[in-house]
Amino acid sequence: MIAGDRLVAERRRYTVTTAAAARRLARAHLARVGVHEGLLGLPEIDDRYHVWRISLSGDASAPPAEIVVDAYEAVVDTARSSRLALLQQHSAAAGCRATKARQRREPSDALRHGEPGSPRLSPLPDLAIRGDAANVLDALPSGSVDLVFTSPPYFNARRSYAEFASYQEYLHLLERVFGQCHRLLGEGRFLVVNVSPVLVRRVGRSSASRRIPVPFHVNAILEELGFEFLDDIHWMKPAGAGWALGRGRRFAADRQPLQYKPVVVTEYLLVYRRATDKLLDWNLRCHPDPEAVRASLIADGYERTNVWQLPPSSDRRHPAPFPEALAERVVSYYSFRGDVVLDPFAGSGTTGRAAHRLARRSVAVDVDPAALAVMRADAAAGLLASGTMWLDEDGGLAGPGLAALPGPVAGRAPGEGPTGRPSTGGRSTGRRSAGRPGRVGRARRGNHG
Repeated sequence: MIAGDRLVAERRRYTVTTAAAARRLARAHLARVGVHEGLLGLPEIDDRYHVWRISLSGDASAPPAEIVVDAYEAVVDTARSSRLALLQQHSAAAGCRATKARQRREPSDALRHGEPGSPRLSPLPDLAIRGDAANVLDALPSGSVDLVFTSPPYFNARRSYAEFASYQEYLHLLERVFGQCHRLLGEGRFLVVNVSPVLVRRVGRSSASRRIPVPFHVNAILEELGFEFLDDIHWMKPAGAGWALGRGRRFAADRQPLQYKPVVVTEYLLVYRRATDKLLDWNLRCHPDPEAVRASLIADGYERTNVWQLPPSSDRRHPAPFPEALAERVVSYYSFRGDVVLDPFAGSGTTGRAAHRLARRSVAVDVDPAALAVMRADAAAGLLASGTMWLDEDGGLAGPGLAALPGPVAGRAPGEGPTGRPSTGGRSTGRRSAGRPGRVGRARRGNHG
Protein backbone atom coordinates (compact mmCIF):
# COMPACT_ATOMS: atom_id res chain seq x y z
CA MET A 1 0.00 0.00 0.00
CA ILE A 2 1.38 3.43 -0.92
CA ALA A 3 2.53 5.55 2.00
CA GLY A 4 -0.01 8.21 2.90
CA ASP A 5 -3.02 6.24 1.69
CA ARG A 6 -5.51 5.34 4.39
CA LEU A 7 -8.35 2.88 4.47
CA VAL A 8 -11.94 4.07 4.77
CA ALA A 9 -12.10 3.08 8.46
CA GLU A 10 -9.02 5.16 9.20
CA ARG A 11 -10.24 8.20 7.31
CA ARG A 12 -13.58 8.02 9.12
CA ARG A 13 -11.79 7.61 12.46
CA TYR A 14 -13.78 4.49 13.29
CA THR A 15 -13.10 2.61 16.48
CA VAL A 16 -13.36 -0.68 14.59
CA THR A 17 -10.77 -0.29 11.86
CA THR A 18 -10.12 -3.86 10.67
CA ALA A 19 -12.13 -6.82 9.43
CA ALA A 20 -10.51 -8.99 12.13
CA ALA A 21 -11.79 -6.68 14.87
CA ALA A 22 -15.30 -6.69 13.41
CA ARG A 23 -15.26 -10.49 13.22
CA ARG A 24 -14.19 -10.75 16.88
CA LEU A 25 -17.13 -8.59 17.95
CA ALA A 26 -19.53 -10.70 15.87
CA ARG A 27 -18.20 -13.93 17.39
CA ALA A 28 -18.50 -12.55 20.91
CA HIS A 29 -22.11 -11.54 20.25
CA LEU A 30 -23.02 -14.99 18.95
CA ALA A 31 -21.40 -16.58 21.99
CA ARG A 32 -23.44 -14.34 24.32
CA VAL A 33 -26.75 -15.28 22.72
CA GLY A 34 -25.85 -18.96 22.63
CA VAL A 35 -25.51 -19.32 18.87
CA HIS A 36 -22.73 -21.29 17.16
CA GLU A 37 -20.69 -18.95 14.99
CA GLY A 38 -21.41 -21.13 11.93
CA LEU A 39 -19.85 -19.80 8.77
CA LEU A 40 -19.00 -16.16 9.35
CA GLY A 41 -18.21 -14.46 6.09
CA LEU A 42 -15.62 -11.79 5.38
CA PRO A 43 -16.67 -8.53 7.10
CA GLU A 44 -17.59 -5.71 4.74
CA ILE A 45 -17.52 -2.04 5.64
CA ASP A 46 -20.56 0.10 4.84
CA ASP A 47 -19.46 3.69 5.39
CA ARG A 48 -22.84 5.06 4.33
CA TYR A 49 -24.17 3.91 7.70
CA HIS A 50 -20.82 3.64 9.51
CA VAL A 51 -21.16 -0.07 10.20
CA TRP A 52 -19.46 -3.37 9.48
CA ARG A 53 -21.63 -6.17 8.02
CA ILE A 54 -20.66 -9.78 8.66
CA SER A 55 -22.73 -12.40 6.85
CA LEU A 56 -23.63 -15.72 8.44
CA SER A 57 -24.39 -18.48 5.94
CA GLY A 58 -25.39 -21.96 6.96
CA ASP A 59 -28.80 -22.73 5.50
CA ALA A 60 -29.02 -22.10 1.75
CA SER A 61 -32.81 -22.33 1.84
CA ALA A 62 -33.16 -19.54 4.43
CA PRO A 63 -32.92 -15.77 3.89
CA PRO A 64 -29.39 -14.34 4.31
CA ALA A 65 -28.37 -13.42 7.84
CA GLU A 66 -25.88 -10.83 9.06
CA ILE A 67 -24.38 -9.30 12.16
CA VAL A 68 -24.09 -5.49 12.03
CA VAL A 69 -21.35 -3.82 14.07
CA ASP A 70 -21.40 -0.10 14.83
CA ALA A 71 -18.00 1.09 13.59
CA TYR A 72 -17.84 4.06 15.99
CA GLU A 73 -19.20 2.42 19.13
CA ALA A 74 -17.59 -1.01 18.61
CA VAL A 75 -20.80 -2.83 19.60
CA VAL A 76 -23.23 -5.05 17.71
CA ASP A 77 -26.24 -3.10 16.49
CA THR A 78 -28.99 -5.56 17.42
CA ALA A 79 -31.68 -3.45 15.76
CA ARG A 80 -29.98 -3.79 12.36
CA SER A 81 -28.69 -7.34 12.82
CA SER A 82 -30.76 -10.34 11.79
CA ARG A 83 -33.27 -11.65 14.33
CA LEU A 84 -32.10 -14.36 16.73
CA ALA A 85 -34.32 -17.10 15.24
CA LEU A 86 -32.73 -16.65 11.79
CA LEU A 87 -29.22 -16.70 13.26
CA GLN A 88 -30.06 -19.94 15.07
CA GLN A 89 -31.38 -21.49 11.85
CA HIS A 90 -28.16 -20.76 9.97
CA SER A 91 -26.02 -21.83 12.91
CA ALA A 92 -27.80 -25.17 13.26
CA ALA A 93 -27.40 -25.95 9.56
CA ALA A 94 -23.71 -25.00 9.64
CA GLY A 95 -23.11 -27.13 12.72
CA CYS A 96 -24.73 -30.13 11.05
CA ARG A 97 -22.51 -29.75 8.01
CA ALA A 98 -19.40 -29.38 10.16
CA THR A 99 -20.18 -32.63 11.97
CA LYS A 100 -20.60 -34.52 8.70
CA ALA A 101 -17.39 -32.99 7.36
CA ARG A 102 -15.41 -34.18 10.39
CA GLN A 103 -16.82 -37.66 9.96
CA ARG A 104 -15.80 -37.80 6.30
CA ARG A 105 -12.57 -35.83 6.91
CA GLU A 106 -13.29 -33.71 3.83
CA PRO A 107 -10.42 -31.92 2.06
CA SER A 108 -11.78 -28.58 3.27
CA ASP A 109 -10.89 -29.56 6.84
CA ALA A 110 -7.31 -30.30 5.83
CA LEU A 111 -7.09 -26.94 4.09
CA ARG A 112 -8.12 -25.08 7.23
CA HIS A 113 -5.34 -26.83 9.14
CA GLY A 114 -2.64 -26.00 6.57
CA GLU A 115 -2.29 -29.57 5.34
CA PRO A 116 -1.68 -30.53 1.68
CA GLY A 117 -4.15 -28.85 -0.62
CA SER A 118 -3.79 -25.34 0.76
CA PRO A 119 -2.77 -22.57 -1.68
CA ARG A 120 0.92 -22.79 -2.53
CA LEU A 121 3.41 -20.43 -4.09
CA SER A 122 4.06 -21.10 -7.76
CA PRO A 123 7.50 -22.41 -8.77
CA LEU A 124 7.44 -20.60 -12.12
CA PRO A 125 9.99 -17.89 -12.94
CA ASP A 126 9.25 -15.01 -15.31
CA LEU A 127 8.70 -16.57 -18.74
CA ALA A 128 8.38 -15.31 -22.30
CA ILE A 129 7.43 -18.07 -24.74
CA ARG A 130 7.25 -17.91 -28.52
CA GLY A 131 4.61 -20.39 -29.61
CA ASP A 132 0.96 -21.26 -29.97
CA ALA A 133 -0.58 -20.95 -26.50
CA ALA A 134 -2.91 -23.88 -27.14
CA ASN A 135 0.18 -26.09 -27.36
CA VAL A 136 2.96 -24.56 -25.26
CA LEU A 137 0.89 -24.04 -22.10
CA ASP A 138 0.69 -27.82 -21.80
CA ALA A 139 4.34 -27.73 -20.63
CA LEU A 140 3.49 -25.72 -17.49
CA PRO A 141 2.55 -27.48 -14.24
CA SER A 142 -1.08 -27.51 -13.14
CA GLY A 143 -2.03 -24.87 -10.57
CA SER A 144 1.08 -22.79 -11.26
CA VAL A 145 -0.70 -19.56 -12.35
CA ASP A 146 -2.47 -17.09 -10.05
CA LEU A 147 -4.14 -14.76 -12.55
CA VAL A 148 -4.91 -14.85 -16.27
CA PHE A 149 -5.46 -11.52 -18.00
CA THR A 150 -5.65 -11.47 -21.76
CA SER A 151 -7.28 -9.99 -24.82
CA PRO A 152 -7.81 -12.65 -27.50
CA PRO A 153 -7.24 -11.90 -31.19
CA TYR A 154 -10.09 -10.37 -33.14
CA PHE A 155 -12.03 -12.62 -35.44
CA ASN A 156 -11.15 -11.54 -39.00
CA ALA A 157 -11.10 -7.89 -38.04
CA ARG A 158 -9.76 -6.56 -41.36
CA ARG A 159 -10.82 -7.04 -44.95
CA SER A 160 -7.25 -7.38 -46.17
CA TYR A 161 -6.85 -10.82 -44.67
CA ALA A 162 -8.83 -13.59 -43.01
CA GLU A 163 -6.92 -15.19 -40.16
CA PHE A 164 -9.53 -17.87 -39.47
CA ALA A 165 -11.31 -20.09 -41.95
CA SER A 166 -14.52 -19.88 -39.91
CA TYR A 167 -15.90 -18.41 -36.72
CA GLN A 168 -16.13 -21.93 -35.27
CA GLU A 169 -12.39 -22.36 -35.84
CA TYR A 170 -11.82 -19.12 -33.95
CA LEU A 171 -13.96 -20.27 -31.02
CA HIS A 172 -12.16 -23.63 -31.04
CA LEU A 173 -8.85 -21.83 -30.54
CA LEU A 174 -10.26 -19.92 -27.59
CA GLU A 175 -11.68 -23.10 -26.08
CA ARG A 176 -8.31 -24.85 -26.28
CA VAL A 177 -6.40 -21.93 -24.76
CA PHE A 178 -8.92 -21.24 -22.00
CA GLY A 179 -9.02 -24.95 -21.22
CA GLN A 180 -5.29 -24.76 -20.50
CA CYS A 181 -5.86 -21.61 -18.42
CA HIS A 182 -8.39 -23.47 -16.29
CA ARG A 183 -5.87 -26.25 -15.62
CA LEU A 184 -3.10 -23.78 -14.81
CA LEU A 185 -5.05 -21.53 -12.44
CA GLY A 186 -4.90 -22.20 -8.73
CA GLU A 187 -8.14 -23.01 -6.96
CA GLY A 188 -10.45 -20.02 -6.74
CA ARG A 189 -8.15 -17.72 -8.71
CA PHE A 190 -9.24 -15.31 -11.45
CA LEU A 191 -9.37 -15.07 -15.23
CA VAL A 192 -10.14 -11.68 -16.79
CA VAL A 193 -10.83 -11.39 -20.52
CA ASN A 194 -10.87 -8.13 -22.48
CA VAL A 195 -13.23 -8.77 -25.38
CA SER A 196 -15.90 -7.00 -27.40
CA PRO A 197 -18.33 -7.67 -30.26
CA VAL A 198 -16.68 -7.64 -33.68
CA LEU A 199 -18.06 -5.68 -36.60
CA VAL A 200 -17.82 -7.55 -39.89
CA ARG A 201 -18.13 -4.91 -42.59
CA ARG A 202 -20.31 -5.42 -45.61
CA VAL A 203 -18.54 -6.40 -48.82
CA GLY A 204 -20.83 -4.41 -51.12
CA ARG A 205 -23.98 -2.30 -51.30
CA SER A 206 -26.16 -5.38 -51.66
CA SER A 207 -24.96 -6.92 -48.38
CA ALA A 208 -25.22 -5.81 -44.77
CA SER A 209 -22.60 -5.53 -42.09
CA ARG A 210 -23.08 -7.62 -38.98
CA ARG A 211 -21.89 -7.48 -35.42
CA ILE A 212 -20.82 -10.77 -33.84
CA PRO A 213 -21.54 -10.99 -30.07
CA VAL A 214 -18.17 -12.52 -29.22
CA PRO A 215 -18.34 -11.83 -25.44
CA PHE A 216 -21.47 -13.93 -25.06
CA HIS A 217 -19.97 -16.85 -26.95
CA VAL A 218 -16.80 -16.55 -24.84
CA ASN A 219 -18.94 -16.65 -21.68
CA ALA A 220 -20.56 -19.91 -22.82
CA ILE A 221 -17.12 -21.45 -23.43
CA LEU A 222 -15.74 -20.38 -20.05
CA GLU A 223 -18.73 -21.58 -18.06
CA GLU A 224 -18.60 -24.93 -19.86
CA LEU A 225 -14.90 -25.24 -18.93
CA GLY A 226 -15.62 -24.69 -15.23
CA PHE A 227 -15.28 -20.94 -14.68
CA GLU A 228 -17.74 -19.01 -12.54
CA PHE A 229 -18.81 -15.62 -13.93
CA LEU A 230 -18.39 -12.79 -11.41
CA ASP A 231 -18.42 -9.37 -13.06
CA ASP A 232 -18.69 -7.43 -16.29
CA ILE A 233 -16.56 -4.30 -16.31
CA HIS A 234 -16.90 -1.76 -19.10
CA TRP A 235 -13.80 0.02 -20.35
CA MET A 236 -15.11 3.36 -21.63
CA LYS A 237 -13.07 5.33 -24.15
CA PRO A 238 -13.56 9.00 -25.11
CA ALA A 239 -16.69 9.70 -27.19
CA GLY A 240 -14.76 10.12 -30.43
CA ALA A 241 -12.83 6.87 -30.13
CA GLY A 242 -15.38 4.73 -32.02
CA TRP A 243 -16.23 7.17 -34.79
CA ALA A 244 -13.46 5.86 -37.04
CA LEU A 245 -15.37 2.60 -37.47
CA GLY A 246 -18.04 4.48 -39.40
CA ARG A 247 -20.79 3.18 -37.15
CA GLY A 248 -23.45 5.85 -36.67
CA ARG A 249 -22.44 8.00 -39.63
CA ARG A 250 -25.32 6.87 -41.82
CA PHE A 251 -27.88 7.72 -39.17
CA ALA A 252 -26.23 11.07 -38.49
CA ALA A 253 -26.71 12.00 -42.15
CA ASP A 254 -30.55 11.86 -42.18
CA ARG A 255 -31.64 10.45 -38.78
CA GLN A 256 -34.25 8.11 -40.18
CA PRO A 257 -35.78 5.54 -37.81
CA LEU A 258 -34.47 1.96 -37.90
CA GLN A 259 -31.03 3.13 -39.04
CA TYR A 260 -29.86 4.20 -35.61
CA LYS A 261 -26.55 2.64 -34.58
CA PRO A 262 -24.67 3.96 -31.54
CA VAL A 263 -20.99 4.74 -31.75
CA VAL A 264 -19.24 2.02 -29.75
CA VAL A 265 -16.94 3.43 -27.07
CA THR A 266 -16.81 0.51 -24.62
CA GLU A 267 -15.23 -2.91 -24.38
CA TYR A 268 -15.88 -5.66 -21.89
CA LEU A 269 -13.66 -6.92 -19.13
CA LEU A 270 -15.31 -10.21 -18.17
CA VAL A 271 -14.21 -11.44 -14.75
CA TYR A 272 -14.31 -15.15 -13.86
CA ARG A 273 -13.14 -17.33 -11.02
CA ARG A 274 -12.10 -20.92 -11.33
CA ALA A 275 -15.17 -22.60 -9.84
CA THR A 276 -14.75 -23.84 -6.27
CA ASP A 277 -16.83 -24.29 -3.13
CA LYS A 278 -14.39 -22.02 -1.26
CA LEU A 279 -15.48 -18.49 -0.38
CA LEU A 280 -13.70 -15.52 -1.95
CA ASP A 281 -11.70 -14.88 1.20
CA TRP A 282 -10.26 -18.41 1.29
CA ASN A 283 -7.16 -17.40 -0.67
CA LEU A 284 -6.74 -14.42 1.64
CA ARG A 285 -6.92 -16.43 4.86
CA CYS A 286 -4.92 -19.44 3.64
CA HIS A 287 -2.27 -17.67 1.55
CA PRO A 288 1.19 -19.08 2.37
CA ASP A 289 2.73 -15.58 2.49
CA PRO A 290 0.60 -13.31 4.73
CA GLU A 291 3.09 -10.47 4.26
CA ALA A 292 2.44 -10.52 0.48
CA VAL A 293 -1.28 -10.21 1.20
CA ARG A 294 -0.71 -7.21 3.46
CA ALA A 295 1.62 -5.58 0.94
CA SER A 296 -0.98 -5.95 -1.81
CA LEU A 297 -3.65 -3.70 -0.29
CA ILE A 298 -5.22 -1.41 -2.89
CA ALA A 299 -4.34 2.28 -2.65
CA ASP A 300 -6.78 5.19 -2.75
CA GLY A 301 -8.19 6.11 -6.15
CA TYR A 302 -9.35 2.60 -7.05
CA GLU A 303 -12.27 2.07 -9.44
CA ARG A 304 -15.52 2.04 -7.48
CA THR A 305 -17.89 1.15 -10.32
CA ASN A 306 -17.86 -1.25 -13.24
CA VAL A 307 -17.32 1.61 -15.72
CA TRP A 308 -13.64 2.45 -16.12
CA GLN A 309 -12.92 5.56 -18.15
CA LEU A 310 -9.51 5.28 -19.77
CA PRO A 311 -8.23 6.72 -23.04
CA PRO A 312 -6.83 4.31 -25.66
CA SER A 313 -3.09 3.83 -25.73
CA SER A 314 -0.60 4.07 -28.58
CA ASP A 315 2.70 2.34 -29.24
CA ARG A 316 4.59 2.46 -32.53
CA ARG A 317 5.55 -1.19 -31.97
CA HIS A 318 1.92 -2.32 -31.95
CA PRO A 319 -1.13 -1.16 -33.95
CA ALA A 320 -3.25 -0.29 -30.89
CA PRO A 321 -2.33 -1.77 -27.50
CA PHE A 322 -4.70 -1.49 -24.58
CA PRO A 323 -3.61 1.04 -21.93
CA GLU A 324 -1.09 -0.11 -19.37
CA ALA A 325 -3.33 1.56 -16.76
CA LEU A 326 -5.99 -1.01 -17.65
CA ALA A 327 -3.59 -3.89 -17.10
CA GLU A 328 -2.35 -2.35 -13.84
CA ARG A 329 -5.88 -2.17 -12.47
CA VAL A 330 -6.63 -5.78 -13.30
CA VAL A 331 -3.31 -7.08 -11.97
CA SER A 332 -3.54 -5.14 -8.70
CA TYR A 333 -7.22 -5.94 -8.06
CA TYR A 334 -7.03 -9.68 -8.76
CA SER A 335 -3.59 -10.84 -7.59
CA PHE A 336 -1.01 -10.52 -4.81
CA ARG A 337 2.60 -9.41 -4.88
CA GLY A 338 4.78 -12.30 -6.05
CA ASP A 339 1.93 -13.98 -7.95
CA VAL A 340 2.27 -15.39 -11.47
CA VAL A 341 0.24 -13.52 -14.12
CA LEU A 342 -0.34 -15.27 -17.46
CA ASP A 343 -1.23 -13.64 -20.78
CA PRO A 344 -1.62 -16.34 -23.46
CA PHE A 345 -2.12 -13.73 -26.21
CA ALA A 346 0.60 -11.37 -25.05
CA GLY A 347 1.16 -9.15 -28.10
CA SER A 348 3.81 -6.59 -27.22
CA GLY A 349 3.65 -7.52 -23.53
CA THR A 350 1.50 -4.86 -21.86
CA THR A 351 0.27 -7.28 -19.20
CA GLY A 352 3.81 -8.43 -18.47
CA ARG A 353 5.07 -4.88 -18.02
CA ALA A 354 2.24 -4.12 -15.60
CA ALA A 355 2.94 -7.33 -13.68
CA HIS A 356 6.65 -6.49 -13.36
CA ARG A 357 5.92 -2.95 -12.22
CA LEU A 358 3.58 -4.33 -9.53
CA ALA A 359 6.09 -6.94 -8.28
CA ARG A 360 4.38 -9.93 -9.88
CA ARG A 361 5.90 -12.59 -12.11
CA SER A 362 4.88 -12.73 -15.76
CA VAL A 363 4.25 -15.57 -18.18
CA ALA A 364 3.80 -14.10 -21.65
CA VAL A 365 3.01 -16.27 -24.68
CA ASP A 366 2.78 -15.13 -28.28
CA VAL A 367 3.19 -16.94 -31.57
CA ASP A 368 4.82 -13.99 -33.36
CA PRO A 369 8.66 -13.78 -33.11
CA ALA A 370 8.46 -10.00 -33.48
CA ALA A 371 6.39 -9.82 -30.29
CA LEU A 372 9.16 -11.59 -28.39
CA ALA A 373 11.67 -9.13 -29.84
CA VAL A 374 9.65 -6.25 -28.36
CA MET A 375 9.63 -7.99 -24.99
CA ARG A 376 13.39 -8.53 -25.13
CA ALA A 377 13.87 -4.82 -25.72
CA ASP A 378 11.63 -4.07 -22.74
CA ALA A 379 13.61 -6.46 -20.56
CA ALA A 380 16.83 -4.72 -21.58
CA ALA A 381 15.23 -1.41 -20.61
CA GLY A 382 14.19 -2.74 -17.21
CA LEU A 383 10.47 -2.87 -18.06
CA LEU A 384 10.40 -6.66 -17.69
CA ALA A 385 12.31 -8.86 -15.25
CA SER A 386 16.00 -9.14 -16.16
CA GLY A 387 15.91 -12.83 -15.24
CA THR A 388 13.11 -13.68 -17.66
CA MET A 389 13.48 -17.13 -19.20
CA TRP A 390 13.13 -16.96 -23.00
CA LEU A 391 11.70 -20.08 -24.60
CA ASP A 392 10.61 -21.13 -28.06
CA GLU A 393 8.13 -23.79 -29.08
CA ASP A 394 10.57 -24.94 -31.75
CA GLY A 395 13.73 -24.34 -29.71
CA GLY A 396 14.89 -21.71 -32.19
CA LEU A 397 15.71 -18.90 -29.77
CA ALA A 398 18.83 -18.68 -27.66
CA GLY A 399 18.52 -20.42 -24.31
CA PRO A 400 16.79 -23.62 -23.21
CA GLY A 401 13.73 -25.09 -24.85
CA LEU A 402 10.40 -25.89 -23.23
CA ALA A 403 11.84 -29.03 -21.65
CA ALA A 404 13.72 -26.76 -19.21
CA LEU A 405 10.51 -25.57 -17.55
CA PRO A 406 10.16 -26.53 -13.88
CA GLY A 407 7.69 -29.20 -12.88
CA PRO A 408 6.37 -31.32 -15.75
CA VAL A 409 2.62 -31.68 -16.02
CA ALA A 410 1.56 -34.59 -13.85
CA GLY A 411 -1.43 -36.85 -14.03
CA ARG A 412 -2.01 -36.81 -17.79
CA ALA A 413 -0.90 -39.23 -20.44
CA PRO A 414 1.13 -37.91 -23.38
CA GLY A 415 -1.17 -36.31 -25.92
CA GLU A 416 -4.02 -35.85 -23.45
CA GLY A 417 -5.66 -32.44 -23.44
CA PRO A 418 -6.24 -30.12 -20.42
CA THR A 419 -9.72 -31.50 -19.71
CA GLY A 420 -8.68 -35.16 -19.91
CA ARG A 421 -9.88 -35.58 -23.48
CA PRO A 422 -7.46 -36.47 -26.29
CA SER A 423 -5.64 -33.43 -27.59
CA THR A 424 -6.38 -32.25 -31.11
CA GLY A 425 -2.65 -32.01 -31.65
CA GLY A 426 -0.80 -29.89 -34.18
CA ARG A 427 -1.41 -26.19 -34.65
CA SER A 428 -4.80 -26.04 -36.26
CA THR A 429 -5.24 -22.40 -35.38
CA GLY A 430 -1.86 -21.21 -34.18
CA ARG A 431 -0.62 -20.10 -37.59
CA ARG A 432 -3.68 -18.06 -38.28
CA SER A 433 -3.89 -16.53 -34.83
CA ALA A 434 -0.37 -15.32 -35.14
CA GLY A 435 -0.52 -12.77 -37.89
CA ARG A 436 2.29 -12.38 -40.35
CA PRO A 437 5.87 -12.79 -39.13
CA GLY A 438 7.64 -9.52 -38.59
CA ARG A 439 4.51 -7.54 -37.72
CA VAL A 440 3.79 -7.48 -34.04
CA GLY A 441 0.22 -8.52 -33.33
CA ARG A 442 -0.98 -8.14 -36.90
CA ALA A 443 -3.80 -10.54 -36.11
CA ARG A 444 -4.21 -9.28 -32.59
CA ARG A 445 -7.35 -7.56 -31.59
CA GLY A 446 -7.07 -3.84 -32.15
CA ASN A 447 -6.69 -2.87 -28.52
CA HIS A 448 -4.41 -5.58 -27.24
CA GLY A 449 -0.99 -5.10 -25.71
